[in-house]
Amino acid sequence: MSNNSGSCKLVKFQPCSAVSEDLSAFAEEFFEVVSVDYDDSGAEQLVGYMRQTESESAMVEAARQSGIELPPYEIETVSSQDWLTENVIKFAPVEVAEFLVYGIHEKNINVGDKIGVCVYAATAFGSEHQTTKGCLQALSDINKMAGQQHKILDVGTGSGILAIAATKLWPTAEAVAVDIDDESVIVAAQNAEDNQVNARIKTAYSDGYSTDLVVQNAPYDVIFANILARPLIAMAADMARCLRKDGYAIISGFIDDQVDWVVGEHQKHGLRVVKIYEMEQWRAVLLRKE
Repeated sequence: MSNNSGSCKLVKFQPCSAVSEDLSAFAEEFFEVVSVDYDDSGAEQLVGYMRQTESESAMVEAARQSGIELPPYEIETVSSQDWLTENVIKFAPVEVAEFLVYGIHEKNINVGDKIGVCVYAATAFGSEHQTTKGCLQALSDINKMAGQQHKILDVGTGSGILAIAATKLWPTAEAVAVDIDDESVIVAAQNAEDNQVNARIKTAYSDGYSTDLVVQNAPYDVIFANILARPLIAMAADMARCLRKDGYAIISGFIDDQVDWVVGEHQKHGLRVVKIYEMEQWRAVLLRKE
């Protein structure tokens, strides 16, 4: 992306239970930047940023040629000197427990006695979402209860915040951070380098726990899975298998009325609830393997 100045068009697609792989692939190809937002009901909303010189008709034609039926959408114009920084990667610093998460646009940040996590969020979702805050609080609680942990797995790593926070909290910890989205893997690796923990974080594409990198490094002391309810349920057995006895798991990405559904499936596989974290409608749960 060579020039982000001037205005851009923001295309917001109608929220749905899950953005289809076909639509996601089309969006990644057509738009300058793509993000997925979540509303309080847990629905996903695909958002595309395109240059002012691009037209709605060009988008519709590109979708037709790709065999994609676009869901309903709204288009608005965003004007700024640098629309990428001001509207995609710029967010206020987020303080949770001993962590301070902030964007790369913050040039004079003072982390004080906090553990600073600097991220380029962009297309890798997660920098200021409520579920990330819950996971960071759970990470802090693990440290208080059990101290230093050594082997970390972050499934659905997004921008890598949780893996980075864990390796900065525990100086000897090593982490595997994976995601089903190629862009997220790239961003997570860059964020790990920017935070000077890349030597202790291995990133890779993985559909859940399937990649060799995940399997070969098991069992883990701590597993993060900040995704959504259905994939969490589908992968509950894999999580239990990859977690050491007495190890901790942090799951999030679901709302209040999904707690029994999600937690119940993990309990079937020997994962006991330690604590539930409430962030508006969102929930995170700290589990321990029996």
